[in-house]
Amino acid sequence: MRIGDVMKRIYSIILVIFLLVPINVFALKETVTLSKCVDGDTAKFLINGKIYKTRFLAIDTPETKHPKKKEEPFGREASTYTCKKLTTAKKIQLEYEDNNKEDKYGRLLAWVFVDGDLLQAELIEKGYAKVAYIYGDYKYTNLLKLEEKMARVNKRGVWNEEEVRKKANYKEAETFLKKLWKWIEKFL
Repeated sequence: MRIGDVMKRIYSIILVIFLLVPINVFALKETVTLSKCVDGDTAKFLINGKIYKTRFLAIDTPETKHPKKKEEPFGREASTYTCKKLTTAKKIQLEYEDNNKEDKYGRLLAWVFVDGDLLQAELIEKGYAKVAYIYGDYKYTNLLKLEEKMARVNKRGVWNEEEVRKKANYKEAETFLKKLWKWIEKFL
C-alpha cells in the first residue's frame, strides 16, 4: 500500500467517526425543569436531579431582591414577566457558552429558551433588561444588541426616562407613606 492510500483510509475512518459519534461541536440545548423563580434574570432549575441557580447570560434586569439596593423601576415587571414565562412554559431549555459556564458566585450562566424562544431577547425587547456582562464573543449578543436598540428607540421600559422617573418617585412616596403610617399607629 502506498502512503497516499493509507492517508485516504485514515481520513475516511476519521470522517466516519465524526459522522457516527455525537460530538459537542455545536451548542446543545439541555431541557430542564423550573424549580423556583428568583428575579428577572435568575432562576433555579432542576438538572439531572440537582437544583442549579442559573443567571441568564448577557443581560441585566433592574433589581428587586438585591441585599444592598432598593427595588429599581421595572424590576418587578421584569421579575413577573420572567416568572410567568417560566411557570407556564411547556419546554425550558438551557444553552451554554463553551468558555463561560459559571460565574464567580458559582451560578450557571446560560441562554434560556422558553418554548423555543430566547427569553433574554424577549426581556430586552420589552425594555425589562439591558445587554450587560459581555465577557466574550457570545452566540446571541448581536441579536440582543439589535433588540436593545429597538427598545431604546421606542422608549420601552427602562429606556422610557419619564416612566422610570415616575416609578422611582412613586416608590419613594410609597416608602414614606408606610413609615408615616407606622408612626401614626403608635399614637392610635
